Amino acid sequence: MEEQQNPGYDSTQQQSRNTANESWNQPSHQHNQENKKILAGILAILLGGFGIHKFILGYTQEGIIQIIITVVTCGIGSIIGLIEGIIYLTKSDEEFYQTYQVGKKGWF
Repeated sequence: MEEQQNPGYDSTQQQSRNTANESWNQPSHQHNQENKKILAGILAILLGGFGIHKFILGYTQEGIIQIIITVVTCGIGSIIGLIEGIIYLTKSDEEFYQTYQVGKKGWF
């Protein structure tokens, strides 16, 4: 069978048109980082004492330290999570990515 082409388009135009239409479905690097920023920020504010935001960002050692600090200080250490959550959410997406995912800054 012969492949049908849209009238008025040669094969190169048709191929570039198909590629342009398919690109919307590809995962975006920036979009994934934005979701991680928002998730880490909200979890830091709500569950900061448990260090959940640290584990989300891949900081296992810092997450364990956060739990220990919260237990030893009877919950007062959860203020650290609140502060970090506010910092995460106020940074731009690029600044957050460079600081916490490329630069691997574990605290504040």
